[in-house]
Amino acid sequence: MDLNFENADEDLWVFAYGSLMWRPGFDFLERLPARMVGVHRALCVYSFVHRGTPERPGLVLGLDRGGKCRGIAYRVAAKKRAATIAYLRAREQVTMAYRESRRSVWLKDSPQRRVQALCYVIDRGHPQYAGWLSLEQQLHHLRQGHGKSGANRDYVIETVKSLEALGIIEGDLHILAGRLTGSHESQRTPSA
Repeated sequence: MDLNFENADEDLWVFAYGSLMWRPGFDFLERLPARMVGVHRALCVYSFVHRGTPERPGLVLGLDRGGKCRGIAYRVAAKKRAATIAYLRAREQVTMAYRESRRSVWLKDSPQRRVQALCYVIDRGHPQYAGWLSLEQQLHHLRQGHGKSGANRDYVIETVKSLEALGIIEGDLHILAGRLTGSHESQRTPSA
């Protein structure tokens, strides 16, 4: 797939599943609930820059293979396409732990409406790929992690707030957010 699409004459779609949901950092025309099939949201990336350091790594979300992921699709005007891609590459590709990809995304406002969206999928061969970690291991990294974008715990708490605003309950993330805040409400059993 040709990912050199900065100069395309059409609007750009971007799929957000983590901090881009609550802090996109770019201008957009539309923000719609969306889902992607074939990948799922997972705390599977050691953070050495934004939410941790190599000595005290944090843990951030990645799209890992299998399942489905609900999130946000942003539509960016064609004239801001190149600048948005440059911004996202500078933000998401600091250590090249993700593979830049274009994938099909289904928009919630019209379940039959499918668009091609830019997204960042974890590179399982990268040294920062954490794979599956127990809740206790995840909690350890979330508590210790602090990087140039702030505390790792805040990253998880804000992501969970964004998910809840969309009506999405993800068991492990909600349990972790509850343990980080001391709240029992965020520890409820997932409904879907």
